[in-house]
Amino acid sequence: MKIYITRKIPEPGIELLRARYDVEVNPNDRPLTRQELLEKVAGADGVVSLLTDRIDAEVFDAAPRCRGFANYAVGFDNMDIPEATKRKIPLSNTPEVLTNATAEMAWALLFAAGRRVVESDAVMRSGTWGGWGPLQFIGQEVTGATLGVVGAGRIGRAFAHKSKGFDIKVLYTDEFRSEEMERDVGAERVSLDELLARADFVSLHVPLMPATRHLIDERALRAMKRTAVLINTSRGPVVDEAALVRALREGWIAAAGIDVYEREPKAADGLAELKNVVMTPHTASATTTSRDGMALRAAENLIAMLEGTRPLDCLNPEIYG
Repeated sequence: MKIYITRKIPEPGIELLRARYDVEVNPNDRPLTRQELLEKVAGADGVVSLLTDRIDAEVFDAAPRCRGFANYAVGFDNMDIPEATKRKIPLSNTPEVLTNATAEMAWALLFAAGRRVVESDAVMRSGTWGGWGPLQFIGQEVTGATLGVVGAGRIGRAFAHKSKGFDIKVLYTDEFRSEEMERDVGAERVSLDELLARADFVSLHVPLMPATRHLIDERALRAMKRTAVLINTSRGPVVDEAALVRALREGWIAAAGIDVYEREPKAADGLAELKNVVMTPHTASATTTSRDGMALRAAENLIAMLEGTRPLDCLNPEIYG
C-alpha cells in the first residue's frame, strides 16, 4: 500500500509507517498547494494530512483508492466530516498527546504577557535601559488573581490544574460541568459574560466550530477588565483579531498572549506593532514529547484504517456500525 504524508512530520511516525508500507513524504518544508495535494493523493491508499490541508469532497474524488485520512493535529476543522462519513472514509486527529505541552504554553504566554517579559527583554537587549525605576514595566500579578478558563476539555482542564500553587480563583465556562475542575482546583462554573467581567486572566481552550468563531469579539473584549490579559492557544478564528488590535491599542484590556491567528501564517494588521502582545508562531505543541507523540498517534490511526479496524481517535466512528 502507498502512503502519502503531506508535510514532513517527526521520524517516529514515518518509521512506523515505512515498516509496513511504501511511504512518500512532501520533501518541501511548506504546505502543499491545492493542485499539489490533489495530484499527490491520487494514488494513495492512506494519507497523513496537516491542519493546513483542506480535506473535502474534491480531495476524496481525487483519491479513489484512499482508505483513510489521519490528521496530524488535534484540530480537525480542515476536514469535511459529513462528506467523509457519507462516503464511509474514516478520519482521525491526535488528541491527548499535546495536552500538557499546550497547557504549558498557555501559562508561558500568561506570564510573559502579564509580567511584560518580552517588552522588557527588548529594552534590555537594545542597550537603552537606564537603570531600575519604580514605574517601569509594571504588569499583572498572578498570585491571588482570578483565572477564567473558556472551555473545560482536556487542555482547559490541564491548564486549570497547573494553577495550583498560585492561590488562584478559577472560573470556567463550558457547555458541560467539569466535576474534575471543581474537585481539583475548586473551580466555579459561570456564564461567559460573568467570566469575562470577573477574570484577571482569560485563557481560551475551545475547538473551532461555528459557535466559537469570533467568540471573543468586540463585545467580549469590552466586557473584560481594563487590567485583564487574554491568552489564546486554541484556534485563531476564535478571536476577532481586528477587534483585538483595537482592544490592545485603545486599552480595553491590558495585554494578550497569542499563539494562533485568524489567517495564519499572517497576523492581523497592526498586531505585531503593539508592545502589549506576546506572539508565538503556533508553537504550543512544539516539544519533543508532544510532536513525536502526535506523529506516532497519526501513524497508528492510519494503520488501523488500512487494516479495516476503527482507529483510536476516529472522528466519524458511525461508519463502523
